[in-house]
Amino acid sequence: MRISGVNIPDQKRVDIALTYIYGIGRSNVNDVLKNAEVDAAKRIKTLSEEEQKRIQKALETYKVEGDLRAEITASIKRLKEIGSYRGMRHSRNLPVRGQRTRSNARTKRGKRVTIGAIKKEMAAKLGIDTKTESAPKPAAGGKK
Repeated sequence: MRISGVNIPDQKRVDIALTYIYGIGRSNVNDVLKNAEVDAAKRIKTLSEEEQKRIQKALETYKVEGDLRAEITASIKRLKEIGSYRGMRHSRNLPVRGQRTRSNARTKRGKRVTIGAIKKEMAAKLGIDTKTESAPKPAAGGKK
């Protein structure tokens, strides 16, 4: 079965399979199946042509796939253009909804990058002697 450009797996239950469509979640599926008058426990491969048409008709009221993706990207672009705080966070690839970033947000910010510390291998390549650099310097003036 193919709905709005998405191949839906035949062996899955109808209520699970419809969530493969972008913009349709578990709560929307219940409304779609109620409007289409289709049993949620049925498998996709057991649906008749008429039931498939009713499901597609019920899904027409929802904004899904390409239309929804275009709307979301347009909203994000608008936020960036007007220079809002949320738009700035989107453009800098940081969390937008107030999450802390000091210790978390690894998914959004990417792999950790240590700044300020030089590893021994890098110091050797650069020609920096790490033992003399870190040793304490003698006090000025010496002994009296």
